[in-house]
Amino acid sequence: MTSRKMKDWLVSVVIWTAATASAGILIVIVGFIFSNGWSLISMDFLTRDYEDTLRIVHVEGTYFETGSHVPDDRIFIERLGITLEASTYGWVVNHIDSNSPVHHAVDNAGQVFPIRRGHVIEGVSDTRINENTPATYVVEAFAGDGFISMRVRSLGGGVWPLIVSTVMLIGITLIFVVPIGVLAAIYMVEYAKQGRGVRIIRFAIEILAGMPSVVYGLFGMMFFVRILGIGQSMLAGALTMTILLLPIMIRSSEEALKTVPQSYREASFGLGANKIQTIWKAILPSALPGIMVGVILSIGRIVGESAALLFTVGTFARMPINPDGRVLSVFESGATLTLRAFIEVKEHGNIEMAAAIGVVILVIVFTLNILSKLILKTFGKGAH
Repeated sequence: MTSRKMKDWLVSVVIWTAATASAGILIVIVGFIFSNGWSLISMDFLTRDYEDTLRIVHVEGTYFETGSHVPDDRIFIERLGITLEASTYGWVVNHIDSNSPVHHAVDNAGQVFPIRRGHVIEGVSDTRINENTPATYVVEAFAGDGFISMRVRSLGGGVWPLIVSTVMLIGITLIFVVPIGVLAAIYMVEYAKQGRGVRIIRFAIEILAGMPSVVYGLFGMMFFVRILGIGQSMLAGALTMTILLLPIMIRSSEEALKTVPQSYREASFGLGANKIQTIWKAILPSALPGIMVGVILSIGRIVGESAALLFTVGTFARMPINPDGRVLSVFESGATLTLRAFIEVKEHGNIEMAAAIGVVILVIVFTLNILSKLILKTFGKGAH
């Protein structure tokens, strides 16, 4: 074997070894997450609140017709228009009439706490209810007129608030970072004179891209949370992530714009198009695949970030809901999946829960990447 063939063989061995090692490490990581967390994955795990919540709520009762749809193993509460089902947790709300007053139940603090399917009724006025309470006693407890006071428990052990907070943070951040990053890249490539000033800007962007995320978190806490008075909220976290992701979005968009052949610009100008029309109709559609790479990288960074969000979003696993209107609000705090997995391991040593959250994260990232590919494919067809 000649010296040249020996070198080619060694290079091939190194390449195949590196590729195999990379694939093997990825398989080991994914396998570890699934093997430790898959046992917790269920519909309840995906749809329930993270922690148990017990509220005393008050409802003004009315009367509803029983209807023929109620099975024999369930009971219908005529005053509230709800169906209860016995389970190991107690008497669980199984069905709610669309006009039921429980949609507008109010707790002792005067906040709206609507009763939903899956909530457990543990008491009515002074009567306690559990899984052993006969159905006839439960029905009698709801008898009477006027207001009804109930002990209602929302079962925990799920990650639904974390999923909502994570997806919400992704959406808000992309609304800010994509247009700002793409427009900045357009200026750098299409408008700015390629000189010392542009080189300084690019160097600054590279420095920002290499800064630890905890620095962005501290800045977000000082500026957005305290100086602007936004407080720990989804908006403060999204603005912090926007600053963190701008270098990635600008550089990926800039490289994508540079790959567009100069002939596209010349042909557009030759047809009478102005600068804006050329950018919008000729350059951006051709650069879209590269821009979407930046979007995909940004989504992965948002989902995987914890340090920057620890100081800006908070760690409380709750739905980011306005307590007055009971609607999602960007000014409410929450916790993302990754952040909560970090807290579970750090404070409780709960590897199983953290791994189960990791499974959900992998599914979300995979799904969002597929959606990004479909969007790219759709716009790509329209561009040609």
